[in-house]
Amino acid sequence: MSTCQRVARPLAHSAKTIHQHGLLFQASTSLARSFSLTAARHDDDGVPPVSTTAPSPPTPSPPPPPPSSTKPAATPAGALPADSTQVRMQERLMDPNTTTAHWAERKLMRTGTPPVGSRRRRAALRTSQNISFDQLPYQCFQEARQILQQDRQEKLVALAKEIDKIKRIEATPADQFQGGQHKKDLRLASLRKYLHELKILVDINDPVVKRRFEDGHADMTKPIYRYLAEKKWRGLPYRIIEQRIETLNIVPDVLPKFAPVADVQMFFRRKKVEPGEILDSRVTELTPRLKVQVFNAGQRLVSVAVVDLDVPNAETDSFDRRCHYLAANIPIAPDQPSLPLGKVDKETQLAVPWLPAFSQMGAPYHRLAVFVLEQKDNTVLDVAELRKLYSGRDGFSLKSYQDKFPLTAVGLNIFRTVWDEGTAAVMERAGVPGADIMFKHKRVYSLKGPKKARGWEAKRSKPKYKSLWKYSKNIHGMNRRR
Repeated sequence: MSTCQRVARPLAHSAKTIHQHGLLFQASTSLARSFSLTAARHDDDGVPPVSTTAPSPPTPSPPPPPPSSTKPAATPAGALPADSTQVRMQERLMDPNTTTAHWAERKLMRTGTPPVGSRRRRAALRTSQNISFDQLPYQCFQEARQILQQDRQEKLVALAKEIDKIKRIEATPADQFQGGQHKKDLRLASLRKYLHELKILVDINDPVVKRRFEDGHADMTKPIYRYLAEKKWRGLPYRIIEQRIETLNIVPDVLPKFAPVADVQMFFRRKKVEPGEILDSRVTELTPRLKVQVFNAGQRLVSVAVVDLDVPNAETDSFDRRCHYLAANIPIAPDQPSLPLGKVDKETQLAVPWLPAFSQMGAPYHRLAVFVLEQKDNTVLDVAELRKLYSGRDGFSLKSYQDKFPLTAVGLNIFRTVWDEGTAAVMERAGVPGADIMFKHKRVYSLKGPKKARGWEAKRSKPKYKSLWKYSKNIHGMNRRR
């Protein structure tokens, strides 16, 4: 086959294929015209199909539309106006149980009603029929619930036996108990601890309990919810506060040793303060609100101290301490975690009023630690004595305060402050002098003498090696003027 034939045959085959495809395209176009909804292409019944070879006659233009009237179109019966539909959609998006929109979540947080649970759970509730657990049409799920119910009944039987055993030992006189009163107390303490564990194991696998806890409707007077809350806090929040204690040197700068056992959250109005966050001095003018979540049963009295750990002292070239707030005899409980520092009783609780956080110009950031200290055996402290000791604010020592009174540190939160554009005004409104003072770092000169030049170039920099200078004049760092 010649070269011309090898080129011409594919061209002829391509032309034939294009021609066939063109006919098929025209035929498909004529067939598809019957599905058109426009007035210009609508085919009447009984009209023969248009030939694909002859050109189609020009389509007459549609008549002009009638003049529009000023009256609005009538709304069909049963249809809602667009405004009401939009309002209903917005109300549905603002539901804290089913919303998944980011803007709606932020708006709900600002209004004080945060969304319930995770976004995945709210999306599942919005798309489901909200059927209760005992009516879900899943056979495997219902069989698993029956197994959990059987396990719960076994735990309840064991719980009742332990309660009877404790009552029987309590009713037994100490002289009839083997080992006397000491052994009896040890036995009762061990049984009560096991009883507490059984109370948690009874409901630990109940899906209703877990759902109520995730929705924020937990009853913190029950051991199971306190256990779940502590388990959640021992995760990331506890690791963060431990990391802040180590990196910001809370131990040993404030206390020789400290391990938090309560969750302490701090809010300035609606702003939640993350541990170690640097706050604007104008934000700290308002007295904060604490949320102290304890995980053991019962009500107790606590003391709250806010201490500035980095007050510069130019005379001693060191840092001192200053008390920004001190209050005592504040009751808290697992189901009463809110602790607004601005609403404590000024006569029986408040010892040192709130002082805004500030830092002078040129000074490093100030660490302000918020300590919650539990008063042993709910001992009531004398607030008048606290005012006499610490009303001067300067030189406050938390360790000395903890040693003088029966106190134990249980929780901590911390924030920092630096000099900013509003610090001078904050200090003026608080009546604190020193806004015009600026700290500067003092340069420390080395006590070592200058080092001698070393190396090949230094050895041959003398006039004896003048003939070699031309080879080292372009070396970086060498003195070109000998």
